[in-house]
Amino acid sequence: MPRPDHLMDAENAAASLGISRATLYAYVSRGLIRASEAEGDPRRRLYSARDVEALRKRKAVGRRPRQVAETTLDWGLPILSSGITLIEGDGLFYRGRDALAFAETATLEDTARLLWDCGAQDPFAERAAMPEAWDASVYRNVRALPLIERCQALLPFVAAGRAIAWQRDTRKLWPGAAALLRAMMAAASLTQPDDAPLHHHLASAWGQGADGADILRRALVLLADHELNASAFAVRVVASTGASLGACLNAGLSALGGPLHGGTTSIVEILLEEIDAAGDADAVVEARLRRGEGVPGFDHPLYPGGDPRAAVLLPLLPPDPSRDALALVMAETAGRMPNIDFALVAIRRALGLPPASALALFAIGRTIGWIAHALEQRDDQKLIRPRARYTGPPARS
Repeated sequence: MPRPDHLMDAENAAASLGISRATLYAYVSRGLIRASEAEGDPRRRLYSARDVEALRKRKAVGRRPRQVAETTLDWGLPILSSGITLIEGDGLFYRGRDALAFAETATLEDTARLLWDCGAQDPFAERAAMPEAWDASVYRNVRALPLIERCQALLPFVAAGRAIAWQRDTRKLWPGAAALLRAMMAAASLTQPDDAPLHHHLASAWGQGADGADILRRALVLLADHELNASAFAVRVVASTGASLGACLNAGLSALGGPLHGGTTSIVEILLEEIDAAGDADAVVEARLRRGEGVPGFDHPLYPGGDPRAAVLLPLLPPDPSRDALALVMAETAGRMPNIDFALVAIRRALGLPPASALALFAIGRTIGWIAHALEQRDDQKLIRPRARYTGPPARS
């Protein structure tokens, strides 16, 4: 079993792969396995257990096409080409730019222009980028709906979201995409669309000053895209059929709301409420593990060293006894670090935001990435249609 810090010594790494140490060192030199110095002994090297496991799976699959196809959909090998986001090591890059550094000053509008590849054009400055206000009767009817359903109900009222005819010139789609982003912001925050800077609109809706607005801005930028996650893949599948941009966003929202995606935030909320009530993070974690329950909000399969988005956002927040105690327990007992779901709930608690705001932040920020993926898939002009490996009863003549 890998150690909690996800590092292995050379003997175990080589044994896991069934190779010699010389071959292990060759894999390291080719960048297939990351190595680092052992603490207290710079002559001894340790190796990423996750890289070793990923390489072991690839070796096991070999060149058998069916097995390759089966593993690609479970954190496996890439299955689509994209120029939007790169996740490499513990880094996140938007079109080649370090997203963590970009988030220090960038706005959500800057992020959209970058991920949509707008160049010098500013889609937010055009008239078509401003959606009309929601009709009072319509808005009144949807206010009580859960966040995801509310957004899905309101977005069809934005003209850009209904258009089926995707013009060949992507530049003509950008203002409509900007209108949909503004509409998502308004629907998620129970406000009317306006032309204010996006993070200022949200900060005003949630009663935040300059410091809170800046935290929201950083979080939204870091949420903008995360490569081919479940919601982005759903968006691309719908976009590949030629459906409207609104339909693509509807698919993204549907996937985001699931408890294994953005819906994890609600489970993290429950966990922290348990710790608030018990006053003992260690006891709550122990009880959950004894019941066979997980501890949500920690680790990410793509970041062996910890989710860098959480590492950037959490230090911006004031202390929270329950949050800080839980993070300490998980680090010391399991070597597990907070991920973006944990960070979003931490932001909601620290800023006193309304219920479900963590999921709202996810939906608003990720809308930029969904639109980028929809536009990129549209340009590809290919239907995404994988095959299934049949496991039912034998065919009968």
